[in-house]
Amino acid sequence: MRPFLSLSFALAATAAMAPFAGAHFRLLEPASWIEENPLGDPQKLGPCGGTSANAAKGKEANPGKATNAVTKVQGGQKLHIKLQETVFHPGHYRIALAVNSRAELPADPPVVTRDSDKGPWSVSARIDTAPKPPVLMDGLFAHTSKQMDPWETDVMMPNINCPKCTLQIIQFMAEHGRNPDGDFSYHHCADLQITADPSKPLDRAWLTRAADPLPNLK
Repeated sequence: MRPFLSLSFALAATAAMAPFAGAHFRLLEPASWIEENPLGDPQKLGPCGGTSANAAKGKEANPGKATNAVTKVQGGQKLHIKLQETVFHPGHYRIALAVNSRAELPADPPVVTRDSDKGPWSVSARIDTAPKPPVLMDGLFAHTSKQMDPWETDVMMPNINCPKCTLQIIQFMAEHGRNPDGDFSYHHCADLQITADPSKPLDRAWLTRAADPLPNLK
C-alpha cells in the first residue's frame, strides 16, 4: 500500500482554528496553457483548470482563455518548475505528463477525510513513492506552513518525441472542504513540445504513450 501524507498534531490543532478557505496556486514556469489571474484562477476543474457553472455560484462556466503557449523541451533533460502558492493550505503537489491525450492524465489521488460541520474534511492523500508513467513526481513540496517564496524544482523529461504533450500539476489540499469541481485538488497544465535527444536511448516506459515514439530506432 502506498503511503498517505501525514499531518502532525500541531497542524491539526492549527487547522481546526483556521477559517475555511480555498488554497490557490499559480503556474509560473513553464507557461500555463490558460490565462491565470493573480490567484491562479480558474484552476478548480480537472484535469487542467477552469470552473464549471455548478461551482460558479450562478455564474457562467469559465473554461479559461487559452494562451496558446507551447514550451519547447529537450527530451532526457530537466525542466524547471516554478509555482507560487497564493492562498495557503497544507498539502503537496503532483506532476504528470500526457503525451497523446489529456485523458491519459491520472485521476486525482484518493483522499482520506474526516467528518466536520461543513461536510467531508480532507486529512491526507495517497502519494506514489515510486511514480511511473504518466506520473513524473509525487509528494512534491509537502508542507504544513506558509511559504512566501515560490516553490521551485527540476523534473526529468522522458526522452521521447511528442509534438504536444500536456504537463499537469495538481495541488492536494489537506484540512479543506470538498470543492464542487476539484474535490480536494486544484489543477494547472502547460503544453510542451518534446524533442528526443538522438544521443540518448528513447525511454521505453513511454514508447507506447508517445505520439511519435520510434523515429530514432531506424
